[in-house]
Amino acid sequence: MHGHVEMATIYLDPQEFLRRHLTTEAALGATAGDAASVGHVHLSVGDVATARAFYVDALGFDETAVLGNQAVFVSAGGYHHHMAMNVWNSRGAGPRMPALGLGRVDLALPGADALGDLGERLRHHGFDVRDDGRSLSFDDPWSNLLVASAG
Repeated sequence: MHGHVEMATIYLDPQEFLRRHLTTEAALGATAGDAASVGHVHLSVGDVATARAFYVDALGFDETAVLGNQAVFVSAGGYHHHMAMNVWNSRGAGPRMPALGLGRVDLALPGADALGDLGERLRHHGFDVRDDGRSLSFDDPWSNLLVASAG
């Protein structure tokens, strides 16, 4: 609907889902040394307007859904959402304190040009960008570390 996705909260029995969809081959193929990849992440933020300004305006994600001043969902390439930011447990929160939990979000960009464009856009919006020649690292307004590299 108008470039946004429709969402709902529908009960899912996780054990039943795993019984139906996790094959023996998939379970046996995963080992402790395998790299893990998460399709999308949800971040607790202090406010949605600041999250939108950073993740949509500065980073360049597309906004795909909004739940008023509670949450914003963003993506790249037309996917329903790669990231979401909400205030459900964090309204008004300041910078993240070091703790157990999410330590870093990696962003895989399609190429060196996209990486260069991202660096320019972030600097234009006033964000500190660290460039090691292979990747860019930067913090969102709540001190969540993001690292972008060309895929």
